[in-house]
Amino acid sequence: MTSEPAAQRRSPSRARQRVAVIVPAKDESRRIAATVRSARAIPHVDLVLVVDDGSVDDTQHVAREAGAVVVRHSHNRGKAAAMETGAAVVAMRDVADRPPRLLLFIDGDLGDTAVNTAPLVPPVLEGHADVSIALLPPQPGAGGRGFVVGAARRAIQRATGWTPTQPLSGMRCLTREAFEAATPLARGWGVETGMTIDLLRQGFIAVEVPCELRHRPSGKDLKGQLHRAAQYRDVMLAVSSRRVRSAVGGAREVVLPPPSPRTHR
Repeated sequence: MTSEPAAQRRSPSRARQRVAVIVPAKDESRRIAATVRSARAIPHVDLVLVVDDGSVDDTQHVAREAGAVVVRHSHNRGKAAAMETGAAVVAMRDVADRPPRLLLFIDGDLGDTAVNTAPLVPPVLEGHADVSIALLPPQPGAGGRGFVVGAARRAIQRATGWTPTQPLSGMRCLTREAFEAATPLARGWGVETGMTIDLLRQGFIAVEVPCELRHRPSGKDLKGQLHRAAQYRDVMLAVSSRRVRSAVGGAREVVLPPPSPRTHR
């Protein structure tokens, strides 16, 4: 897919542009209600969609009671699958006489701070960027030392020339065109790194926007260490698959002769 520069897509129709908040969630019954209520207060948002990714608690019921539209995976399929399901459901709710909704992905554990993702919308709504990524302040209790973040940052810089501050940030607003250009999404915790590489390589514009958000960070205990190990594994898988894809594409350009011109009789 060839992207059109964001600035060239600015249109008066943006005044009618709506935003769908998509919340992939698993076992978030304690925080999802506050997240949904807070997200509904974001300007231009007319739909909050929770994708319950195989929860074993009451996430789906609590989210629905808080005002969200809820779809559910019968078993856990992972964040990327939940994002793709959410985008597909939003597309079914878009209408022909209005532009497709912007997609604002947020985490289910943001609670009352979810409304603070609002600054992600204007850069995309106004055509300055195709995807905006939240920059979070330091999170109390976070146990990581930046190893996975640094690895993802360096991989994105090598692949695209852009050096993000927080490459693993999951709070992102993007156009329908950008989302479709990034699919299929990388699996597991590599989804954000893979998305950024794929979009920038295709000429889409990304920006980072400070947002005052609070979520549940991984700690220094064994559970936190295992989480970061899984993150590193998935990020490296996403990066490696894109390196292979790029190498194969380059080899095809070198090996295959250019197509013969068509003749018309």
